[in-house]
Amino acid sequence: MVKILRFACLSIGLMLVTAIVSLAQTGSVRGAVVDNETDETVVGASVLLKGTTTGVTTDADGKFTLEGVPAGPATITISFIGYTSKEVAVTVTADKAVNAGQIRLASEAIGLDEISIVASIGIDRKTPVALSTVRAEAIETKLGNQEFPEILQTTPGVYVNKAGGGYGDSQITIRGFESTNVGVLINGIPVNDMENGTVYWSNWVGLANAAGTVQVQRGLGASKVAIPSVGGTINVISKASAAQRGGSVFLGTGNNNYQKQTLALNTGLSEKGFALSLSLGQTKGDGYADGTQFSGYEYYLALAKKFNTQHEITFTALGAQQRHGQRQNRSTIETIRDNKRGIRYNPDWGYKNGKVTWAEDNFYTKPLFSLNHYWTINENTELSTVAYASFGTGGGGGVTTVSGTPNVFSTDAASGGLRTDGAIDFDAIMDVNEARGTAGSAAILRASRNDHTWYGLLSTLNKQVGSNLSILGGIDFRYYYGEHFTELTDLLGGQYYPDATNVNNPGARAEEGDKILYNNDNVVIWEGAFVQAEYTVDKLTTFLTLQGSNTSYKRIDYFNYLDSDPNQETPYYNFFGWGAKGGANYNVTDNHNVFANIGYFERAPFVDAVFRNFRNDVNKDAAPEKITSFEVGYGYRSGILTANVNVYHTRWRDKFFAQNVASATPGNPPLTANITGVNALHQGVEIDLKAIPTSNLTLNGMLSVGDWTWQNNLTDVPVFDDTQTQVRTVNLFIKDTHVGGSAQTTAALGARYELFDDFHLAFDYTYFANNYAYYDPLSRNDEKYSGKDPWKMPDFGLVDLNASYKFIISEGINGTLSGNVYNLFDTDNIKNASDGVDSDWQSSFVYYGFGRTWSLGLKISF
Repeated sequence: MVKILRFACLSIGLMLVTAIVSLAQTGSVRGAVVDNETDETVVGASVLLKGTTTGVTTDADGKFTLEGVPAGPATITISFIGYTSKEVAVTVTADKAVNAGQIRLASEAIGLDEISIVASIGIDRKTPVALSTVRAEAIETKLGNQEFPEILQTTPGVYVNKAGGGYGDSQITIRGFESTNVGVLINGIPVNDMENGTVYWSNWVGLANAAGTVQVQRGLGASKVAIPSVGGTINVISKASAAQRGGSVFLGTGNNNYQKQTLALNTGLSEKGFALSLSLGQTKGDGYADGTQFSGYEYYLALAKKFNTQHEITFTALGAQQRHGQRQNRSTIETIRDNKRGIRYNPDWGYKNGKVTWAEDNFYTKPLFSLNHYWTINENTELSTVAYASFGTGGGGGVTTVSGTPNVFSTDAASGGLRTDGAIDFDAIMDVNEARGTAGSAAILRASRNDHTWYGLLSTLNKQVGSNLSILGGIDFRYYYGEHFTELTDLLGGQYYPDATNVNNPGARAEEGDKILYNNDNVVIWEGAFVQAEYTVDKLTTFLTLQGSNTSYKRIDYFNYLDSDPNQETPYYNFFGWGAKGGANYNVTDNHNVFANIGYFERAPFVDAVFRNFRNDVNKDAAPEKITSFEVGYGYRSGILTANVNVYHTRWRDKFFAQNVASATPGNPPLTANITGVNALHQGVEIDLKAIPTSNLTLNGMLSVGDWTWQNNLTDVPVFDDTQTQVRTVNLFIKDTHVGGSAQTTAALGARYELFDDFHLAFDYTYFANNYAYYDPLSRNDEKYSGKDPWKMPDFGLVDLNASYKFIISEGINGTLSGNVYNLFDTDNIKNASDGVDSDWQSSFVYYGFGRTWSLGLKISF
């Protein structure tokens, strides 16, 4: 026993001596982790001493210090979701800190770096614009059953509302500018409608499955293509082909029977340089508002081929086939309060033969196909080219009644309306139509169709000249052919629909599937070019961009003109637009930077300003709008705090309005009043903060205060007839009134706390104020409106909760469970309204935002 005790004491003594010696012979490794392509810091990357469990994560500045590393040769492993892991060999000296320097992580996806270049992704502390970036992990865990744009609602200057609440019907504004003035790019491809600049998010409901990164560039943005990015640019970068083999299954559920299933597969990079990623999904549910049931089938494909170090080709296809009921018409607050369904009330649906039938719905599919070629010509020259095509088909449903018959769809029973408890009684309408017999249907369902084909080519050459200067230039070509017509979808029990709108068939007895009311095509051709010079020296980066485009419009009208009439098809009308922008960023120290930018644009008018009165009547006075913008900003970066402050000033001059007014001669077609000279000013300040006070706590905050107003009245605007004789005047009284449709003050505060490894809780508080109802400036034609603001909606704040837990199922199989509760306290909120005749709450029409909703998702990765 004594020998055993002596041996034990000796062993323990040796162990202590060894530990002390080892402790005395350790050092540390420090460094910083950045994105290989964008130079952005990678926050939260795992840094591990290979062969041990010793590790740390990078801070808000991408920096790390790994303590207790034994002296001598060592290897550290750096990993982060979406990036290829990297090993770095170091030699550690006792009691000293070894600097591993800047460690650059490359994306694990083939072609992603190149796509980021084409899409003009801004680089922190280099690109002199205001930037906000959302990564794939946040989209997967926090978006849940919300609309895709809502992932951006805690971004300064961004305002998102669900509109009527239908699937994909959300609206987004940046700095008070609606989507017609916000550029949206998917992998560098512009997707704003070529006829009117609008972005219809219902066309892109599959983006949540495909998006890898979303970057919002407020103001001028970093995009080189000539897109209408007056308010800002939204860059959506899809998940490129993964270099590692694997896949995932996602199952989601939520309020109102929300169900989502997604399957994703990655082949990994083969020995021959091929990589394929595929994602398929289905989403369906009943919708929060009554009568807004929806279903969608989403798909995404990415195929990459690396030929050699010089050439790489990627092919992507994404889209969704969806159909959903809509709440198209706003209601007064009193109507909503009086209805037993409350804020879920929807006047645009009912029952037919016991089944839900929509008076307003949307059905659309718009796949986007792109083929990218990346050519590294030499170490100083790169050429990136993308050819793309998109084929849209579908439209929006609605109702039509024959002139002179009761409006059976109205809410007024005294005038013939057939509604019960707020829903349309389609069975009663069918009885009315059947009783009319050979007179045909008095009321029908129809769909306003927009079928189109869209082809484009975008090619960019990047040339490095010396060590400081890079020159970038390119072309942007687009061709669009849109078919617009009304399709009769349901006779509602009648024998036919009497339609006299087609001069080539004035006595038509239309049947289901026939074209009625209007039938015309638009052709749009866009030819653009751009050139940019970027100069970088030490801490200073400057750039200057010039861009120009020619837009050509043609219209073909099959209903208002005889087939023999040469005026049925117009020639092309050309409109030139151009712009110039420049900026500079200066990194004062490792912690501080300042930037400034300035730009001027002249934007070609949209198609509705060129062809008036829904005919081939050409508005020869359609003129470009002029926009001037400048911005200054300051940034701070440290291991604990990231902060940005920027001030912007955007002046919109000669905003173009065209108004139809009655002709002075009875029976003649309407006349067009070209209203030019309207000016608006959008200015404000934006602040955003991110702090990591401890390794398991992250805080976020933002404040955006805007002041967006119309600047002047117009009086006695002349209206001319075809002989250029003045026949009347038009007035506009909007000076000093606030721009409606977007909250001018927004704020957010968020926290994310990791309770233990791989489990976190988070909350977000968002606040909205100074939100004025939307109004058409053309409606303010009476002096009583002078200086009178539209109705200001009540201020409100919302709280959202999020939780996420990552766990290991077995070797190579991992799981992520995420849950969300939105509007935790079930706060009444009005985010969207149209101004009433008295500019008050009683006369205005509103959409209420959703009450408390929730979602739960499980992702299994293998």
